[in-house]
Amino acid sequence: MSLSPASGIGRFYAKSAKIIRFVRLGCTNRPFYHIVVMERRKNQHQPVIEQVGSFDPLPNDFNERLVALNTERIRFWLGKGAHLSTPAAELLGIAGLLPIHPRTYMSAWRNRRAAAEAEATAEKAESTA
Repeated sequence: MSLSPASGIGRFYAKSAKIIRFVRLGCTNRPFYHIVVMERRKNQHQPVIEQVGSFDPLPNDFNERLVALNTERIRFWLGKGAHLSTPAAELLGIAGLLPIHPRTYMSAWRNRRAAAEAEATAEKAESTA
C-alpha cells in the first residue's frame, strides 16, 4: 500500500524543493520563531517537514537573544539541496554555520554610521550649550 503525496513521504515530497525558514509564533508584540524545513511553495502556517531550531528575537534580562539550532539536521538538509531564506541565512551566518551574509555586514555598517552621527550631534549640542 503506497501512501499519498500529502502524507509527507510520497513521490512528490521526495522531489519537491525544500527551504529552511522561520515560522512566526507567539503573540502580538511578542514574536517567537521556529526554524523549520518545509516545502518551498507552502505557506508558513501549513505543516512542516521538520523543526531544526528556534529563535527568540527579544532580549531577555541579560540582554541576550536566545537561539537553539540542531546543526546536524541543518547540515543534512543543506546537503540534500534545501534552500535558505534570507533571515535564516543571516542567523546561520552569525552562528558560524555558514559564511556571514552580506546583509549582516550592511546592517552593521549602517548601525555604526548612525551611532557616529548621533555621537557627533550630541558633541555639537554640548559644545553649543
